[in-house]
Amino acid sequence: MEFRGDDKIDRVLGIYSKLMNGSIINKSEEAQNYGVNERSIQRDIEDIRNYLDKSSTNTGIINTVIYDRLNKGYRLEQIYEMKLSNSEILAICKILLDSRAFTKKEMIGIISRLVDCCVPKVNRKEVNDLIQNEEYHYIELQHRSEFIDKMWDIGKAIREHNYVEINYQRVKDKAVVTRKVKPVSIMFSEYYFYVTAFIDDEKVKADFDVLNDAYPTIYRIDRIKQYKVLEERFRIPYANRFEEGEFRKRIQFMYGGKLQKVKFTYSGNSIEAVLDRLPTASIESEDNGVYTISAEVFGKGIEMWLKSQGDMVQIIEMR
Repeated sequence: MEFRGDDKIDRVLGIYSKLMNGSIINKSEEAQNYGVNERSIQRDIEDIRNYLDKSSTNTGIINTVIYDRLNKGYRLEQIYEMKLSNSEILAICKILLDSRAFTKKEMIGIISRLVDCCVPKVNRKEVNDLIQNEEYHYIELQHRSEFIDKMWDIGKAIREHNYVEINYQRVKDKAVVTRKVKPVSIMFSEYYFYVTAFIDDEKVKADFDVLNDAYPTIYRIDRIKQYKVLEERFRIPYANRFEEGEFRKRIQFMYGGKLQKVKFTYSGNSIEAVLDRLPTASIESEDNGVYTISAEVFGKGIEMWLKSQGDMVQIIEMR
């Protein structure tokens, strides 16, 4: 039989259509249908598999052709969707922009790469149109410093348990002080990234309100003017390891301090907002729309938040 190029094209398209419709492809049956040997059908399947691999860059969906032993044939399987949907990427971009965590140059660069890498090409203009106004009016934080590389270096020090020496600008008097710390976590809250760390130096700790080694100190990463990751390593026993998730539930406005229990009444309209702000909070009682709430929190930030609620909150005790 004379071979014609369009025979192969028709055959590959026919097999591809069957796969896309969920059919099982049996090599011997297809070879008989098209009057070719099974090796030709196998090459057709490989061509389709290669095409699907290449098309995933544009579609964002990774499909492949696998052999189904149970059904004794080949079928199409979606491995996973590697791209984000329009609604997902829009939500992520909005969160990033509202965080105001980076300089304008950094933020626009991050979002641009995020859209290019995670959104199918056909959807990119629509997504960019939705966020370009916020990008244009984006307002940087006052510190205007770039610290991503610094944060990465500190993150590696955390992973490898290396001490870090930092020159840190304090908030209260703007003085730059030197600290040798054991970093244990990087956290984000209220526009800023922070590193939580423990201090060994007893002389330094004497100036702090809390002397207990169980409580970490908190440093805003953009206020770290200089830093050096030391070769010296520290060890925290597994039983005493820092639980970032538990700490985050108990910290308000990233103010350090001791662990304390608070009890207060709340008479506002949204008890859900209080419970969301204080993940450890529990409602002890409710009387005619006035809730009595108790919570366990770290630091002085809780006082700031409670006072910011005005007449809606009445503090019963803090200990």
